[in-house]
Amino acid sequence: MSRYTITAALPYTNGPVHIGHLAGVYVPSDIYARYLRLTGNDVAFVCGSDEHGVPITMRAKKEGITPQQIVDKYHAIIKNSFSEFGITFDNYSRTSAKIHHDTASEFFKDLYANGKFIEEVTEQLYDEEANQFLADRFVVGTCPKCGNEESYGDQCEKCGTSHNATDLINPKSAITGNVPTTKETKHWFLPLDEYESWLREWIVEGHKNDWKANVLGQVKSWLDDGLRPRAVTRDLDWGIPVPVEGADGKVLYVWFDAPIGYISATKEWAEREGKDWKQYWKDEDTKLIHFIGKDNIVFHCIIFPAMLKAEGSYILPENVPANEFLNLEDNKISTSKNWAVWLHEYLEDFPEKQDVLRYALTANAPETKDNNFTWKDFQTRNNSELVGIFGNFINRVVVLTNKYYNGQVPTPNSFSDVDEQTLEKMREFPQIISNSIERYRFREAMNNLMNLARLGNKYLADEEPWKVIKFDEERVQTVMFIALQIASALATLSEPFLPFTSDKLKGILNVTSSLSTALKTGSVENSWNGVSEKEVLLPANHRIQEGKAELLFAKIEDKEIQIQLDKLEATKQANEQANKVVEPQKETVEFDYFTKLDIRIGTILEAVKVPKTKKLLQLKVDVGLDIRTIVSGIAESFKLEEIIGQRVCVLVNLAPRTLRGVESQGMILMADTKDGKLAFIEPERDVENGESVS
Repeated sequence: MSRYTITAALPYTNGPVHIGHLAGVYVPSDIYARYLRLTGNDVAFVCGSDEHGVPITMRAKKEGITPQQIVDKYHAIIKNSFSEFGITFDNYSRTSAKIHHDTASEFFKDLYANGKFIEEVTEQLYDEEANQFLADRFVVGTCPKCGNEESYGDQCEKCGTSHNATDLINPKSAITGNVPTTKETKHWFLPLDEYESWLREWIVEGHKNDWKANVLGQVKSWLDDGLRPRAVTRDLDWGIPVPVEGADGKVLYVWFDAPIGYISATKEWAEREGKDWKQYWKDEDTKLIHFIGKDNIVFHCIIFPAMLKAEGSYILPENVPANEFLNLEDNKISTSKNWAVWLHEYLEDFPEKQDVLRYALTANAPETKDNNFTWKDFQTRNNSELVGIFGNFINRVVVLTNKYYNGQVPTPNSFSDVDEQTLEKMREFPQIISNSIERYRFREAMNNLMNLARLGNKYLADEEPWKVIKFDEERVQTVMFIALQIASALATLSEPFLPFTSDKLKGILNVTSSLSTALKTGSVENSWNGVSEKEVLLPANHRIQEGKAELLFAKIEDKEIQIQLDKLEATKQANEQANKVVEPQKETVEFDYFTKLDIRIGTILEAVKVPKTKKLLQLKVDVGLDIRTIVSGIAESFKLEEIIGQRVCVLVNLAPRTLRGVESQGMILMADTKDGKLAFIEPERDVENGESVS
């Protein structure tokens, strides 16, 4: 047995958790923790709400409430969502807890007392109107590395570069929009440059064969650029006060404070469970694993390790398996734009379908590159794979067992070569899946689990017990016995990936309802390794659930998916409307100038495209006075057949103008729509062509 400390990135409590967070961090970390427990390891799986930092205060300003009200609101939503979704944290804490304030303060004081910080008075960006320093996300500007014009003061989300606010080009205050000034202030810095050679040796050289390429690539890029001292304090009124004299009005930088949250969460758990927290953070035999998204690599692979090294008594991470980003319907997930699938809303819309989302996110996990979530793919994976493969196999096994043997596992007879080969393949799956999980290839592991269900389906399809029962009942007893062994193996091996399905299947098979509970009580009848080691998983005469077969999965209908697509479309339109810039009023004109315009009602009689153009149509319009030829740039907004007979407003006394060889004798008045197209301005009542518009 080995000891593991597993951390999952602390979610900011400035909003709920969405599928990007789940795919990048929380589903893979939960799979890993569940697997380690099932294989008999000692696991501390910790997380908690990150309740400090500028995003919290910005959200509070936006909602018109206090930062404490914000963190209380979203902490409750996030914690409840994780619990309902089946994320098995041993402890989910929060950084506003006293134990965390005490732990972070002590950590800072230890480094301060041992001379690990540099104290400097520097020029920092300052908003004169707001009367405050602009830390981190209170300032935006152009990234000095990639040129992104919307980079934050602490990090560019486009290229992932970590920097200081003063590094930004053309900075602006996110509070007032003003160009900031600079003002002197004192801060404490961690001299990262002093750890540069050690970091290169420890990570780039020491872990070049076992850490993911995206992690090593980012670390190497930062090291090659050269590390600089990083401020670990900020001028803010929300956070953990800097615990030294002369630091009034200053708090710990959130990325100094937050990773210490892993330690304080472990302390809180250990105190509750009667354990020694130091074993999980200071024992060299313990393996520390950080699950994060790629935007947090610098903090977990550069800053936090440097902090731990400076303190001197803590273990360092064994691995940091960071994932890339998940997009939604081909667009980047955005909390501020509400472009997301929120976990708490998903749980309301799809009750008892936690595992469907776990499956879809794992099967499409952004492990090596950014991936895309679509509702259609979600539906297909459920209907074609979970229902069509996994669920179909279990349903056939249960139905036939009840039909032929009244719900009892039959006694097998002699095994054929196919039977022996099938059982041998089944016994290989725990190791196959383990190999994938232990290399953090959860998508591959999930596919291997489904291959076990495919094995079962193929075995039944080849052996055809529903046909053989008519002439060889003894053979069918063996076939169904083997099929039930595969079903039992699926019940065990699916728990890390599909825990609710696993429990449901165990109920159907009438075996131990929770393998993690069985391990804690010493009963390993259906443990992970038991699938390989035990000759029989479900013994003859064991009775499964009687009665009508309970379906593991249900099909998701088109109308359920359409509701989600409509919700996203409404969000898209709301964002476009919110971002639409109304054209400013033009310069004032005298009334006499306006009265010169002669606008008449007309009807479009003919329409043809102007050759070699994309936008222009040549129209024949009856304006009452006569029939005019008008060239109009509306071809991309309408089909030709749609506009014949269309009533329009025409400026008839506009001087003629030749466009692509055609003289245009007026102008049709149009309006811009929110989707970027054009709309006709037409009379509400039926009026004659040639009537004036006034």
